[in-house]
Amino acid sequence: MEYRKLGESDVTVSAIAFGAWAVGGWMWGGTERKEAVGAIQAAYDLGVTSIDTAPVYGQGTSEEIVGEAIKDIPRDRVQILTKYGMRWDLAKGTLAFHTKNNDGTPIDVYKYAAKESIIKECEDSLKRLETDYIDLYQIHWPDVTTPISETMEAVSRLIEQGKIRQAGVSNYSVEQMKEAEQTLKLASNQVSYSMVKREIEADLVPYCLENRKSILAYSPLERGLLAGKIKPGHQFAEGDHRVNYKAYKDGNIDRVWPFLDKIIPLAEQKQVSLSQLVIRWTIDRPGITVALVGARNAEQAVQNAKAIDVRLTAEETAFINEQLEAVVLV
Repeated sequence: MEYRKLGESDVTVSAIAFGAWAVGGWMWGGTERKEAVGAIQAAYDLGVTSIDTAPVYGQGTSEEIVGEAIKDIPRDRVQILTKYGMRWDLAKGTLAFHTKNNDGTPIDVYKYAAKESIIKECEDSLKRLETDYIDLYQIHWPDVTTPISETMEAVSRLIEQGKIRQAGVSNYSVEQMKEAEQTLKLASNQVSYSMVKREIEADLVPYCLENRKSILAYSPLERGLLAGKIKPGHQFAEGDHRVNYKAYKDGNIDRVWPFLDKIIPLAEQKQVSLSQLVIRWTIDRPGITVALVGARNAEQAVQNAKAIDVRLTAEETAFINEQLEAVVLV
């Protein structure tokens, strides 16, 4: 495994991190807890020491699974990355969306990051994770109803109390990062980034490179689209959010497959999977510190972790980028 500093902080993370959204079950058609725990442990055995989760993933389920998976691992050997600012148990802030929990009960999720809410969320996360500190605490989505300064002041207090090590943001713009940094120093920004979703290269990547902030790329496989296993006409399981996800609608699957057909021979030549090729390309991109990759069982986790062994030459990377120029999702 490769390990990288999180911004200018004292936290070192694995370049491939375990993304624990899917193991929470919520929006992914449910979860199998034993397999989920096994997936995290299998990833750790191959050097994936960083795990990214959030309270809203299964309304606590993902954090509980993470806590169970790492309970026998020395705490200083893993990095827990979790989030705050999305409440399903409190109707304050801005309504993010209507959804259903893992039991099928309708719930409303709100973006809310006021001071007292953050303090409570942190305590709840620590209990579910069965730990006394969080390595990176990230606001999940911007909350327009709470001043950024108030949110960051609460996080500063948690740092002073030793409950979190470093502060990060997620889905923040450059301007929002600048405003947050008027109150405290940020280590990172977690954003959606993939071969077919590269908008951040225009402004966020240059800003983070210049200011030595890490970028944690989530959905580098575009929620499975770039893994090459989902073809036109695919039927998703009930409760799987991808049925309405942009990348899978309006003919986008058909637009991506000609590109995948061109790079599959490269993966075969290297005797690696398409997913592994995509993950390696992602962590090689300028400004990208970590690729967050999900897995729901040990086999998937092992395959993701082994992507670190893939090597791309400058010529191979240029070839991939050239083919990408023809891919435009709508």
